[in-house]
Amino acid sequence: MKAAVLESITNIREHPRPLSFVDLPDPEPFEGQILVRVSTCGVCHTELDEIEGRTPPSSFPFILGHQIVGIVEKCGPRALKFSAGQRVGIGWIGSACGTCNYCRGGMENLCPDFRATGRDIPGGYAQYTTVLEDFAFPVPDAFSDAQAAPLLCAGAIGWRSLRLAGLADGEPLGLTGFGASAHLVLQLARYLYPRSKICVFARSERERNFALSLGAGWAGEPAEKSPEKLAAVIDTTPAWKPVVEALANLAPGGRLVINAIRKEASDRDQLLRLEYPLHLWQEKEIKSVANVARRDIAEFLDLAAKIPILPDVEEYAFFDANRALAELKAGQIRGAKVLKIGNGR
Repeated sequence: MKAAVLESITNIREHPRPLSFVDLPDPEPFEGQILVRVSTCGVCHTELDEIEGRTPPSSFPFILGHQIVGIVEKCGPRALKFSAGQRVGIGWIGSACGTCNYCRGGMENLCPDFRATGRDIPGGYAQYTTVLEDFAFPVPDAFSDAQAAPLLCAGAIGWRSLRLAGLADGEPLGLTGFGASAHLVLQLARYLYPRSKICVFARSERERNFALSLGAGWAGEPAEKSPEKLAAVIDTTPAWKPVVEALANLAPGGRLVINAIRKEASDRDQLLRLEYPLHLWQEKEIKSVANVARRDIAEFLDLAAKIPILPDVEEYAFFDANRALAELKAGQIRGAKVLKIGNGR
């Protein structure tokens, strides 16, 4: 099979072609696994965190990618959940122990043995991949392969973030950053909380206009003050500065939910300062989002099909994976980026 592999940690601005295209043996499914012929794989900011070493792969060379849609090609021994020819999706959660307190409590995203697709388990930047059948999901017919791919991570982690925000209908919500996840959260929030005003903070005018076109009640730059104090803010940016700015826009008792696996450090961060009365006083809360559980993916796929939520996607040929990553790093974003790897719907 053809695969795009990361050979080593690198700075993508200095080395804008971090992935090499190689021929590898087709993988074989072990017990409880299925072999999936990949049709599409979403491009996520987490891939940049892996490439640049903030959450590095477990070994090198390695196949990235964790928003995978494809067709079951073959079932391994004792894999009975799917049949050859079925369409499935694979997200960030590749496995968990199933026996620890977190797993038994439905919080397998916090399992100490959590293994991530495309970081600890070979991912979807390839023509084939394998996955434990319990960590694959049927894809609703409402979506094309390209539309389904970002739902598996950007959508599922957005759904988890929105639940953690604890919003009530009518309370104003802020979204900081407006990429793959936030543009799905906006559509979800409008459906679940129709009386809530949604304020979007984004650096580019293009992103702000896109947010308004999807029904945001207000859009401004990250440093601007929101029209009213917000009950919750979901931050999806890779930077620290928007976190501080979001805290200043929270109402008393408000909650900031940080939807990012890592934050990028810069020299400007040394100048950031939390002022207790402005940023934290009056019982404001900060909550991080760690990974996803299978529940998040399954629930969001059902919700997205019901509403429906159709992601705005930019499709790239498989061999343009480096270009897609470079554009993501440069902030050239509208909706979600998806690699077309094989034939599909």
